[in-house]
Amino acid sequence: MGDFYQNGVVTTLHNLRNRPYEELEQQLMEFSKQRPMSLILPSLYSELEGPALAKILDELEKVPYLSQIIIGLDQADEKQFKHAKEYFSRLPQPHRILWNDGPNLKALDKLLIDKQIAPREMGKGRNAWYCFGYFNASGIGEAVALHDCDILTYNRHLLARLFYPVVDPTFNFKFCKGYYFRADDVKINGRVARLLVTPLLRTLKKFFSNDAFLDYLDSFRYPLAGEFSMRADVTKTIRIPSDWGLEIGILSEVLRNNAINRICQVDISDRYDHKHQILSPENREKGLSKMSIDISKTIFGKLATNGAVFSKGKFRSIKATYYRTALDMLDQYYSDAVINGYSLDRHAEEEVIDLFARNVYKAGELFLDNPMISPTVPSWKRVISAIPDMFDRLVEAVELDNK
Repeated sequence: MGDFYQNGVVTTLHNLRNRPYEELEQQLMEFSKQRPMSLILPSLYSELEGPALAKILDELEKVPYLSQIIIGLDQADEKQFKHAKEYFSRLPQPHRILWNDGPNLKALDKLLIDKQIAPREMGKGRNAWYCFGYFNASGIGEAVALHDCDILTYNRHLLARLFYPVVDPTFNFKFCKGYYFRADDVKINGRVARLLVTPLLRTLKKFFSNDAFLDYLDSFRYPLAGEFSMRADVTKTIRIPSDWGLEIGILSEVLRNNAINRICQVDISDRYDHKHQILSPENREKGLSKMSIDISKTIFGKLATNGAVFSKGKFRSIKATYYRTALDMLDQYYSDAVINGYSLDRHAEEEVIDLFARNVYKAGELFLDNPMISPTVPSWKRVISAIPDMFDRLVEAVELDNK
């Protein structure tokens, strides 16, 4: 049960009562006549072998309002792709699989590489970018949602609430971010959001007061949520980061191209749990360690484009202030966990904060060493300008794989 309090500058749509999803779906069926809806599922092949995706498909089979489902499949060989086609064949909705490692899409990727407009890094950002391209190329949907394929607590209500704000014709929203409470049965989760992003944003607001971008990011209750929906025109203009800065980067791009009153967040789940990343303190190229660096670099880069000036001395101060702020917030999280009967290991959480503090400074060093490096992929508007028939080529490649 939520509250009606509006914090920050982004409209928050709460879960004030447990409204039956059947009511929402009935309305969405009506809305779909004017605003057809597509769903994007960025997936690793390994997720087909886990417990979460099978349950997600069980729920999606019953969803009546979707016009299209687009599955982006990474890390699959030919045998695995054939299995994926069989695996997803039970979906009653029209659906297509983008075999990102197959020869047809690799040929298109080579074309983009030659034009220097291809995604630089493998990962969810690259996968989602190609899926957005196919969504636009297919011309089927007027609104699209994206969610992860490892959600252990998935149900149809989540998807209905995620779509609703951008398809109700009486609403003004063009982009909607999902939020939720991250926990399993015994402890609260969401370490990167709790222990890195929020204290880092609060820290940066001390150094760059009255910065509208920081106020905007700090208004999101779960800025790293991988669930969001948007109108079709938004997908053509955003530049998607190809690393772990994906979610922060998308929020930044949406703000750059849209008025803030066209952006909202919605409570989509009472409790949310999915696959957890390893901490990887010894290797900055893996797990939460890499994630913390990529996210920090993304935030620093976006601030720089707004005129913020950084130096090594400033990053040392930012690291120290972040560390103290994160420890203070840990006290808040501990009290919140205990009163609700959850466990919270202070020692383990402080070890995470220690790692994140080092990585905040490392991200600052990397930014100063090469501030012009951009992990973002060009917008699809630019791709079409460079290769006018790219949408036709993309549709043809996907159809060849799916026939």
